[in-house]
Amino acid sequence: MEGLLLGLAAGDAAGWPAARHRASRMPEWTRRLTRELDTFAEQNATTTLPVPIALNQPPEPLRLGPSDDAEWAAFAAESVLTAAGVLLSDLSRSRRMRAAIDLAWNALASEVAAAAERAPEVESAVLPLRARISVRAGLGNLAAGLRPPATGHDNPHYFDDAACVRACVLAVVHPGDPRAAADLAEFDARYTQDGDGVHGARAMAAAVATALAGAGTDAAVDAALEQLPEATEIGRNARHAVKLARTDDGGGAFALVPLLEHQIVDHVYSYGIAAAETVPVALALVTAARGDVAEAVPAAACLSRVADSAPALAGALTGALGGGDCLPAAWREACRTLSGCALPHLAGTDLVELAALLACTELTSPKANATPTPQGMIRT
Repeated sequence: MEGLLLGLAAGDAAGWPAARHRASRMPEWTRRLTRELDTFAEQNATTTLPVPIALNQPPEPLRLGPSDDAEWAAFAAESVLTAAGVLLSDLSRSRRMRAAIDLAWNALASEVAAAAERAPEVESAVLPLRARISVRAGLGNLAAGLRPPATGHDNPHYFDDAACVRACVLAVVHPGDPRAAADLAEFDARYTQDGDGVHGARAMAAAVATALAGAGTDAAVDAALEQLPEATEIGRNARHAVKLARTDDGGGAFALVPLLEHQIVDHVYSYGIAAAETVPVALALVTAARGDVAEAVPAAACLSRVADSAPALAGALTGALGGGDCLPAAWREACRTLSGCALPHLAGTDLVELAALLACTELTSPKANATPTPQGMIRT
């Protein structure tokens, strides 16, 4: 579990959008100045492009570290810990997890509703969190009285990959049982997603659950593919991307980058967060890297269009495959603490300690009827 969380956090930190997410902790004027410099570059045809800046402010928020993906993954981990606590102890194992997820989403929705009441109009409400469009829309739907699956279906970004990072963490509840992990991930995903957004969450949960039980890279990726209907965009893309990786001439993940860039990544839409792109890219790069986090994550970060989440997804799966010691020590230290740039209440959360808490709950122990993997062990 430590490898899963730290791998996800390292991938999150490696993508160029992380600095922009973390810059939200800087004064607003610093971000405004960056936008003005970008406009200056556009209007004056200069090729010197601005980056997030600190100027006379402490630069700590801009240093290498995890951002939104890692924090929403920790949000999912909180649901696991809630389910393992005394609050829901009178429920069955499966009902406890679903009740905890529902409590977490409705608590956030209550905050959204309170913010909306204070604002002159809903659109101008200042929320005490930062989130993807799909998550904000889902929370708004919950606050308006809708319930899943309507909260994810009636959603302008139902197709994005916001639920995929949450799914990676929820998989710890069902190590060695990819179908059960996928079902739990879908329950959570329906609050914010539909279509490929749900399929992607199921795929990542299945892959991570398989990896946590000690299976190898190919078995984990195959478990993900089993959750992706062939007639969907994400299903077609994932099978094509993995085929490219498996027919590779030995060049590894870096050699696969141009192929994925030209055959999988779509440059038409405004945002590069479609699950139909990021999940296939992550699965293909993990395959080409043979499960090596130090190869898969940098390659994913090279694909700038999908760098907001593909590196995090690749890091989560390779971290689950490799265990807690697969990351270099410098990356462990840089990425173990959350900054609170998306969910302020998580500022200071230590992912190593969080992984230890997850590992100690009975909910993350393999069920007696789970199918053992060839290696027969659980990675922590």
